[in-house]
Amino acid sequence: MTETPDVVEGAALAGPDGWLRCPWALSTEDYVSYHDEEWGRPVHGDDALYERLSLEAFQSGLSWITILRRRTGFRAAFAGFRIEKVAAFTDEDRERLLADPGIIRNRAKIDATTANARVLAEWAPGELDRLIWSYAPEPGTYPVPKTLADVPPVTAESTALSKALKKRGLRFVGPTTAYALMQACGLVNDHLETCVSRRAR
Repeated sequence: MTETPDVVEGAALAGPDGWLRCPWALSTEDYVSYHDEEWGRPVHGDDALYERLSLEAFQSGLSWITILRRRTGFRAAFAGFRIEKVAAFTDEDRERLLADPGIIRNRAKIDATTANARVLAEWAPGELDRLIWSYAPEPGTYPVPKTLADVPPVTAESTALSKALKKRGLRFVGPTTAYALMQACGLVNDHLETCVSRRAR
């Protein structure tokens, strides 16, 4: 168990168990488990990455906790984010989604999620996984963040990934969304230097 250091703005904070964590992880109980068990851990598989990409797009303009607390609803509404199933959605499915209180009922984001599935359904198995992970920077490319101020909103790699995804026909994949995906899916490790999850990763 780590001793609590002098408080520095944006630095890791001790939770109820005494372990230091990224400060955003302590704002709600939902965040603690997401931070400890998921965020920053490598994610592979086309469907799994499609889900993360879709949820990051829905998060645009909102807080992540809003999406996290609706994730079960999103998975039910979008057939578990199985690309082939979402690609086959009809106009009736679109109307169902627009009326579903379990998700964010944003027409543009719903349309982008289904359109992206149709694009990805034409790709070879593993192609999305290989494309996304090809933009993971080499370890040590960036300094280990000590505070939240050290964590960038975008990087050269996320900008390049965004351009590559857009070129292939995907929507709602700007550089900020692409970087959030890279953080969440373990392409980069933005757990703060003294965060317990950085050492456990």
